[in-house]
Amino acid sequence: MASYVPRVVDIELDELVPGLPAITLEGPKGVGKTATAQRRARTTFPLDDPAARELLMADPGRLDRADPPVLIDEWQRHPAVWDLVRRSVDQDPTPGRFLLTGSATPVTAPTHSGAGRIVQVRMRPMALVERGVETPSIGLSDLLSGSGAPIDGETAIDLPRYTHEILKSGFPGIHNLPDRARRAQLEGYLARIVEHDFPEQGHLVRRPATLRAWLTAYAAATSTTASYSAILDAATPGDSDKPAKVTTIAYRDVLTQLWLLDPVPSWLPTRNPFSRLAQGPKHQLADPALAARLLGATNQSLLSGDVTGPRIPRDGTLLGALFESLVALNLRVYAQANEATLHHLRTIDGRHEVDFIIQRDDHKVVAIEVKLSATVDDRDVVHLHWLRDRIGTDLLDAAVVTTGTHAYRRADGIAVIPAALLGP
Repeated sequence: MASYVPRVVDIELDELVPGLPAITLEGPKGVGKTATAQRRARTTFPLDDPAARELLMADPGRLDRADPPVLIDEWQRHPAVWDLVRRSVDQDPTPGRFLLTGSATPVTAPTHSGAGRIVQVRMRPMALVERGVETPSIGLSDLLSGSGAPIDGETAIDLPRYTHEILKSGFPGIHNLPDRARRAQLEGYLARIVEHDFPEQGHLVRRPATLRAWLTAYAAATSTTASYSAILDAATPGDSDKPAKVTTIAYRDVLTQLWLLDPVPSWLPTRNPFSRLAQGPKHQLADPALAARLLGATNQSLLSGDVTGPRIPRDGTLLGALFESLVALNLRVYAQANEATLHHLRTIDGRHEVDFIIQRDDHKVVAIEVKLSATVDDRDVVHLHWLRDRIGTDLLDAAVVTTGTHAYRRADGIAVIPAALLGP
């Protein structure tokens, strides 16, 4: 059995479990939720096992008699358990009683949201620091502190290695497989979505090829704000018999329920003098390896730029979009560890955009641009300077994340950070 790989979310759980009666750990299948939760549980109810599910349905009191912390794995297989836990917590709010894991939002929703009783924690595929790619020398926490922390460090990780990491996947059970086995597992993962997960969510896919085409077009839209109508057109070029809008909305809804779409929402500041900011999300799948697999991308094709697929307008290459997606995955994991949220910024006229805005609870932000290059020049920081001029001290720090080898701070104060050297 493979040894457990520590995750960034472990730190969050170590802080939350001793103070909260119930926590649900949610994310797509295969991200390691069960392994992470089992390290903290004394009793486990695996509800993806029909026998275990039947026993609990027959005798719900087992939950209260079990030795805590109690792990209820894949709770969405028996949605009524949510209300059982909520009522149990109402009667006994002792911290550390329940852990729930879920790979989908259940079709039959619980009768109560669980607000005030069950705290939800998101788990994503492995970030670079969790993969052991490099030891980070800069933490997002340093940037969020607003202290102008020193930026230093060196790495041997280069563009071919980042490309390899995009394709290797952040799913723990897939990441270390040989190339062919990895591709087969990713194909199997995508096939299960269509053949099993959609029906389990109450949506029978009548035209699997159409869903696969829509997913492929969504993958081609990675790191763009393309409209959903543009994604549909790219999925069905020249097809007069396009699926109805309600069908593609259902695709999007079910994939969201399965935690497989992870779009970056637009930043809509509440106290800064902005007007006419675009509100569309920046599209991302849960793992850039899924996007690469859908598009048939390989190391060679990405590095050479010889990748075909649905035509979605984008600035730059597909490799640039997937590298940004890899950075987005890292930033989501690191931002969550720092109780911050991830956004993007784009003006409606398109004159100004910043790839990522990380916002603290007090609405102060860190701005990050992503560049598929080892070097940074003045043109790469124009939008960061524009934002600094607009919001002043509300901008805690600004950085360009690159594929380079050295971390440093430019004379204008902008940090330059190789992606592998940035951690939580």
